[in-house]
Amino acid sequence: MDEALLRSLTPGVLTVLVRRGVDFAAAEDAVQDALVEAVRVWPAERPRDPKGWLVTVAWRRFLDATRSDAARRRREERVEEEPAPGPAPASDDTLRLYFLCAHPSLTPSSAVALTLRAVGGLTTRQIAQAYLVPEATMAQRISRAKRTVSGVRLDRAGDVATVLRVLYLVFNEGYSGDVDLAAEAIRLTRQLKAAIDHPEVAGLLALMLLHHARRAARTAPDGSLVPLAEQDRGTWDTRAIAEGVRVLQLALAQDRLGEYQAQAAIAALHADALSAEETDWVQIVEWYDELVRLTGSPVVRLNRAVAVGEADGPRAGLAALADLDASLPRHTAVAAHLHERAGDLATAARLYAEAAHRAPNLAERDHLTRQAARLNARRPR
Repeated sequence: MDEALLRSLTPGVLTVLVRRGVDFAAAEDAVQDALVEAVRVWPAERPRDPKGWLVTVAWRRFLDATRSDAARRRREERVEEEPAPGPAPASDDTLRLYFLCAHPSLTPSSAVALTLRAVGGLTTRQIAQAYLVPEATMAQRISRAKRTVSGVRLDRAGDVATVLRVLYLVFNEGYSGDVDLAAEAIRLTRQLKAAIDHPEVAGLLALMLLHHARRAARTAPDGSLVPLAEQDRGTWDTRAIAEGVRVLQLALAQDRLGEYQAQAAIAALHADALSAEETDWVQIVEWYDELVRLTGSPVVRLNRAVAVGEADGPRAGLAALADLDASLPRHTAVAAHLHERAGDLATAARLYAEAAHRAPNLAERDHLTRQAARLNARRPR
């Protein structure tokens, strides 16, 4: 059974049913039933037109459910005549599904779950495993999300920025369970890029590819984090880097700069350096200036302070950091790094220890704890 094929066909089949007037929740249920039937039937006899087969079976499942509900009798009469089986349309407006699943009425976690289910074609079990929650909990979350969007009309242009935020959230979840969410986010973003000509969609795809290219170097064999400057660049995926740079260049050529393009440009500069010492920090600071202009984000300003510390020296970095709220995530870790660069090992060790206590996950906490221990071991007794 070609699971990747089923997942790629899911959004198109769902879109066909929605366009025929089926509400989202009922359409999604019918498509899931069709996928289950495909898993049962296809190994013995795969259809010549897989998408058309899925559309036909999903439509029949919807009609069966409609017939069993007397309250929907009038609706059944409108749709009773089943379309003749045949080749499905070559393309469908799957972009509608992206906008529907990223609707502003949904919470970010619900939007991500619904996108993975409806657009990504993942099962509830797979999504639950990826998020390390019970399957029943994820089923409830998806059901609530489907109910929320079932009455939504997509009669206006959707918000591309919201869709991209949802895909970026998926990417940042990384890997757990039997689903690689980073790879899934790249697949979905490729699909979105094929459906819409928008430089920020291309920018997000480039950013994902460039970050994903460094994945193998981010952790040591024992699972500990490896900082960018210490990574083995020979393990970076040069093919993904080349594709990311190519996609980014085409996006930048449209002269409609957005935050994902700017982030991708920074990632490309890191990827272009043969060693940490050859990194073009001056240009990276310039791109962070663009990001600050585009977003005004305190987190961007925090990352800019690190770049300033590399380009103009740690004292300049600390000066840039002084204007930021000390309660920002990673603020203390950045301050520790800059103080270490400035030669103040005692302050750096103390700050690394404080940052470890505030770390959002075990891997980061262990890394910061080791940094503090390393500096304490170097200090004179």
